[in-house]
Amino acid sequence: MNIHESAEDYLEMILMLRMEKGYARSVDIAARLGVTKPSVSFAMKQLRENGYISMDSESLITLTEKGEEIARRMYTRHTALTDFLMGMGVSAAAAREDACKIEHDISQETFDAILKHMKRD
Repeated sequence: MNIHESAEDYLEMILMLRMEKGYARSVDIAARLGVTKPSVSFAMKQLRENGYISMDSESLITLTEKGEEIARRMYTRHTALTDFLMGMGVSAAAAREDACKIEHDISQETFDAILKHMKRD
């Protein structure tokens, strides 16, 4: 699957909101990502047209199977990289920010090696 970094961020945020609140709405995504509501609307339209999300009549956003797969991959990378960086002494805030940057570009081989080093599955 080859999608843009911003789309990965949106899908991951939808998953995180769902895990936290039980649902995801565009307004919540905009607030969390620090982007405008029109930007989220445009992104949601693109994600919907490409089969990554669906929206119900109340504008609640649901990940499709392929959207969920990407969201979970990004979330797993983000949390593991955050833990890895914090384990090296990086502050929690810096670790979260840096993990967000790294998660999109790191190879699977390198990520697997980090997991092995951390003794994670």
